[in-house]
Amino acid sequence: MTHELQPLFDNNQNWSVSNQQSDPDFFRRLLKQQAPRYLWIGCSDSRVPANQIIGLDPGEVFVHRNVANLVVHTDLNALSVIQYAVEVLQVEHILVVGHYGCGGVTAALRNKQLGLVDNWLRHVQDVRERYAALLDALPDEAARINALCELNVRDQVQNVSRSSVLRDAWARRQRVAVHGWCYRLTDGLVTDLHVSLHNQHEAQALQEDDNPRFFGV
Repeated sequence: MTHELQPLFDNNQNWSVSNQQSDPDFFRRLLKQQAPRYLWIGCSDSRVPANQIIGLDPGEVFVHRNVANLVVHTDLNALSVIQYAVEVLQVEHILVVGHYGCGGVTAALRNKQLGLVDNWLRHVQDVRERYAALLDALPDEAARINALCELNVRDQVQNVSRSSVLRDAWARRQRVAVHGWCYRLTDGLVTDLHVSLHNQHEAQALQEDDNPRFFGV
């Protein structure tokens, strides 16, 4: 087993040496700080690396990832990350980032049976059913998948805003905003879905808006 994983240890050593050669204080600086301005809530997909996509070093973005970038109110893992990020780290921006062609979203759209994860993807299916008429009106499955990826991000932005952590933060006038983005695997660019919430009033307006715009369809 060690032999099979040796390339990873070699890569780690090369990465460490390279960082120290280009910036001798790199690791000493990391030891003294974790003061990110951003919380990234993204998909577990291995092709969607948070730091690299937005060009930030370790220590500059707090990251939570799961299948299909969901924020579920019974998921204490996600809620604990949000609470720690907002109340302890005092992040200013929460980035909910989906990606076009997401395998979890695709499975939810197709009702594909994958096993235990089907229970998790039920939350994406709820989004699909809520917007069934909009999705059915699109010309093909590729467009429906991309649209559902965006709708899912939109829904998760709302879920973050509904959490007690965000409601309490906004009530005490803490500066923290929630944004919805979608990443394209084809060119590495991020699409702003123009879903940004800075307070409870904006969150309520989004919840009442049942006519979403599509950007990557």
